[in-house]
Amino acid sequence: MPVYDRIGAGYNTVRHPDPRLGAVIGAALAGARTVVNIGAGTGAYEPEWAEVTAVDPSDVMLAAHPGARKVRAFAEELPFEDGQFDAAMAVMTIHHWTDFRRGLAEMRRVSRRQVLFLWDPGHDEQLWIVRDYLPELRALDLARCPALDDAAEALGAHTRTAFPIPHDFTDGSQYAYWRRPHAYLDSRVRLASSPFAQTPWETVRPAVARLADDLATGAWQRRYADLLDRESVDYGFRLLTAGEPPA
Repeated sequence: MPVYDRIGAGYNTVRHPDPRLGAVIGAALAGARTVVNIGAGTGAYEPEWAEVTAVDPSDVMLAAHPGARKVRAFAEELPFEDGQFDAAMAVMTIHHWTDFRRGLAEMRRVSRRQVLFLWDPGHDEQLWIVRDYLPELRALDLARCPALDDAAEALGAHTRTAFPIPHDFTDGSQYAYWRRPHAYLDSRVRLASSPFAQTPWETVRPAVARLADDLATGAWQRRYADLLDRESVDYGFRLLTAGEPPA
């Protein structure tokens, strides 16, 4: 069963597309009239000017997608003709694929341009809640996220663009709340992030309790005071672009 068939309910209440990331992805897709969104979820970051076909293996996520063109399929086996689309996009989904090289080969096969947003597991800067409270989340991500260089090579990427996460990032992923620690106490926030949702509650509960205590005593604020003045942090998120350049 696709993971988002289990955790997709309520996803839209927490995960709201961030316009700053949207602008970066939109620039990479500029000029594309037909786009296939692989691992489309609820349709975040799809270009409004293009004819978009949403692909997702999760019935729950497709039901929440507002588009008219929706196909239930896996990235590794896309039911489309060679070169059918001007561009293919995939946003924070590659870590859910069973064979990322095969999925990227399929992106290249069905489109003339490819735009991939992903996390680099080799990046040095770690999110504090993972490093100091729940290292089990990092172990999960390291086990499923391909190395950035491997993904870039398989995609044939010619451009890498860093995207530091703003302190008020609206897309409530695991990394969105680095300067808003109280958010991690909310179960709705945690369940909208697949690493949290896939980690047993017996593991998460003591970490959340410790974070609540640290926030109540001011220990968190003292320990991470340097974060409170930062506008954004580079946690290793990258946009890879391959194929034909944007118009």
